Amino acid sequence: MGVDYYKVLLVDRNASDDELKKAYRKLAMKWHPDKNPNNKKEAEAKFKQISEAYDVLSDSQKRAIYDQYGEEGLKGQVPPPGAGGPGGSSYYTGGDGSTTFHFNPRSADDIFAEFFGFSSPFGGMGGGGGSMRGGSRFPGGLFGDEFFGSGFGGEGSVHPQRPQKAAPIENRLPCSLVDLYKGTTKKMKISREIADASGRTMPVEEILTIDIKPGWKKGTKITFPEKGNESPNVIPADIVFVIDEKPNDVFTREGNDLIVSQKISLAEALTGYTVHLTTLDGRNLMVPINSVIHPGYEEVVPREGMPIPKDPSKRGNLRIKFNIKFPSRLTAEQKTGIKKLLGS
Repeated sequence: MGVDYYKVLLVDRNASDDELKKAYRKLAMKWHPDKNPNNKKEAEAKFKQISEAYDVLSDSQKRAIYDQYGEEGLKGQVPPPGAGGPGGSSYYTGGDGSTTFHFNPRSADDIFAEFFGFSSPFGGMGGGGGSMRGGSRFPGGLFGDEFFGSGFGGEGSVHPQRPQKAAPIENRLPCSLVDLYKGTTKKMKISREIADASGRTMPVEEILTIDIKPGWKKGTKITFPEKGNESPNVIPADIVFVIDEKPNDVFTREGNDLIVSQKISLAEALTGYTVHLTTLDGRNLMVPINSVIHPGYEEVVPREGMPIPKDPSKRGNLRIKFNIKFPSRLTAEQKTGIKKLLGS
């Protein structure tokens, strides 16, 4: 009979489909080439033999041929004259009128993928990894020991590892300071691949709506779970938008405070100055300053800064800084006048 497929799978000749599946799962995981980097050639041969045994015994027609004629009957030897046996398209008639079963063994990788969803969970485990068809479909070490850990103990029970989730896809979302001050809604069009029930993918376009809350800061992340491309045995990636703040011509931001800089003359610094501003929400703001404005002076206007995200009814401060323009030279009369006014 050649190879005894029942012995290969460690089952008896009356094994049921469930017993065959259970035996295949246990042995395929044990002998997968990527899990046996130190005896890869032996493992490849064993893995192929286990797969072929399962391919034959799990198919009622192939199993009947094998039980009656052995391995030779499967691999193209002419059955004894008048042997009969199961009919159907698995036979062809030769020129001499004899009947032969035509057996095309399936790829070991295809059988493994049928059970576990991918051809190799052990890629990169020492020297080369990859499936017998020239490389794993997943990067090395992606599943690691968790795949064949405790879930594969006891009676050889096997449950495939839960699909891995693709890494998040981050996109910069530029917002003006006005957007972040007042809050706004932005709509983003994305293109993604989605899978139908058969696993085929097709491109679709989708609009994602982002509600930007007043006071959000640069670096705030908005996550749309699992809006990435769909593909078999992978949980789609999250799409993440990261708030970025575009520069403003008048204001800069520090935390919840707004900062504005004003250029004034020395005379204005000494005699008083009124700041005129248009706020980010369009109001006209007038801030009179009667104090002497010295280098480094800062006028703080409470509650005219950015909204505080957790409580938008509260705001940071507006801080007004000054750039004092000193005269490059003074006439003798000006010097005398200043001395007289300010004292020695």
